[in-house]
Amino acid sequence: MERKIIKTNDGSVTIHLPEWNEQYHSKHGAVQEARHVFLKMGLHFYLENFQTEEISILEIGFGTGLNAFLTFLESERLSKKIRYTGVEAYPVSSEEVLQLNYPEASEATNMEAIFQKIHTVPWEAISQISEFFSLEKQQKKFDEIVDITTFDIIYFDAFGARVQPELWTEDIFSIMYRALKINGVLVTYAAKGSVRRAMIATGFQVEKLPGPPGKREMLRAVKKQAQTS
Repeated sequence: MERKIIKTNDGSVTIHLPEWNEQYHSKHGAVQEARHVFLKMGLHFYLENFQTEEISILEIGFGTGLNAFLTFLESERLSKKIRYTGVEAYPVSSEEVLQLNYPEASEATNMEAIFQKIHTVPWEAISQISEFFSLEKQQKKFDEIVDITTFDIIYFDAFGARVQPELWTEDIFSIMYRALKINGVLVTYAAKGSVRRAMIATGFQVEKLPGPPGKREMLRAVKKQAQTS
């Protein structure tokens, strides 16, 4: 499938798939979308509501590493320990990584080496990126996740339901539910009614929230009790 690097409205780039008319991040702004959906509505929400010495995060769709990099920056800024796991079935190429301008676009050019390290550390191993941030990249499909009550936060950043509806089903959200701890939080840019209903059917308490620039709404789901079935 053809892949193109394109610039988004906030100056950061993303990978565009013309055949699907889909991209890894919002064309309205890759960095600002990630900061709003995953940091503000996910990480910051959790920190404001729950106390924990270390936060464990699972990213569904590691992709370009943007969400991991921005979360690393927050771990440094807040001096907060974060254990980050990124799941990706089809990693981006090293040639594509070199074209991603996320350190510059997030005003962290001094962290270019860290962004490259995030992509070059080995898969299937825990790597200590800094004092506060560890990373494990797992190359597998989302339905192969078997973690139970492991994570505080899930960044659900799969390709949209329009092109990959099989990633937005009750079966997938049941896997996500099991992987979260009680009071665990899942955030996603999506706001489709079918996605929200699948989350609710799984047991999540779901709320609509204002979306990032260019998108009216997004979803946040919280696990309040153990799965009953």
